[in-house]
Amino acid sequence: MTETAEPIKIHRGLKGVYFDRSACTFIDGKAGELRYRGYSIHDLAERSTFEETAYLLLHGELPTKPQLARFDAQLKEARRLPAEVYEIIRLTKSAHPMDVLRTAVSALASFDPETGDNSREATLRKGVRLTSQVPMIVAAHEHIRNGREPVAPDERLSHAANLLWLLRGETPSAEAIQLIDRDLILHAEHGSNASSFAARVVIGTEANIHAAVAAALAALSGPAHGGAAEDVMKMAQEIGDPANAEAYVRAKRKAGEPVTGFGHRVYRAEDPRARHMRAGVERLSKEMGEPIWFEILQAVVKAMAPYARHGVNVNVDFYSGVVYHLLGIARDLFVPIFAIGRVPGWTVQILEQLEANILIRPLTLYTGPEPRPYVPIHQRGE
Repeated sequence: MTETAEPIKIHRGLKGVYFDRSACTFIDGKAGELRYRGYSIHDLAERSTFEETAYLLLHGELPTKPQLARFDAQLKEARRLPAEVYEIIRLTKSAHPMDVLRTAVSALASFDPETGDNSREATLRKGVRLTSQVPMIVAAHEHIRNGREPVAPDERLSHAANLLWLLRGETPSAEAIQLIDRDLILHAEHGSNASSFAARVVIGTEANIHAAVAAALAALSGPAHGGAAEDVMKMAQEIGDPANAEAYVRAKRKAGEPVTGFGHRVYRAEDPRARHMRAGVERLSKEMGEPIWFEILQAVVKAMAPYARHGVNVNVDFYSGVVYHLLGIARDLFVPIFAIGRVPGWTVQILEQLEANILIRPLTLYTGPEPRPYVPIHQRGE
């Protein structure tokens, strides 16, 4: 009597599958809770800075004043790109910013003195350098494609302030700095999302961090992962007036189409990051004399309220895109700014993978033909 084999259960998209342990990010999707290294995202967003949060992610603890000063100095020292990378940006200037960013990050592997060293210490140093180099690439491309020379970094400025300076070539307001700093904190890490998993898969082959981050950027460039902020602004412009929001939502739901900025693969409650950008949008839109954008978003939230009980809630990108728009940032830079915030998170995922590295090699269940004989080509008919 033959023993019946247990049926194989397929977890499409690896949904609900734990493939490893992590000491970095805790997410409770049902409760709408997010913590970095045990610290609530609410405390970090309201009381921390991007530099402090990046240090926490990379080193496991909040820094002391001397530690933060040394880390800040390391980030500022890394605000430089090889001349050859600027030339690559010029050669690819007509491409989408995410494609240019991925190409330039890949090229940086040729110029980093520690490319071949996958030790924890070297990988951490390279991750810090990439944290500063990625915003420089994004900003350089923005200027070059518009016929301008890139703006030199200002070492007196914080990471968020320097990003705005690099993009616009003018001193940003305190309000703009605070909003971008908060946005970078909120996007810094988010567990095993598509781009972080891609980075782990690549580093699992013992490739270098530049290859892993390039893979993460490729994953993030897909609209199903990183494109929501860009699409929300497009939606707000299509709606045009708060009075049109209800009809817009109704038409979308009737057609079975998702409403951009709502729903999340993990969260069933509201994305805990969303509230921090919501307050910023409200304040900034009024200060800049464009309250219409916040009013449209809130009208969409109201129209979507009946679906909240089904777990379709607002996510962080619902508000981020309007912040970028109000700050005069081009729409196709919204996803690259997401990437700028996420570099420390990708670095953490890469470091954790390297701790006890193993090739990530899941299985697929074969559903093709049963064994069959090979037929020579002259016997296969016309």
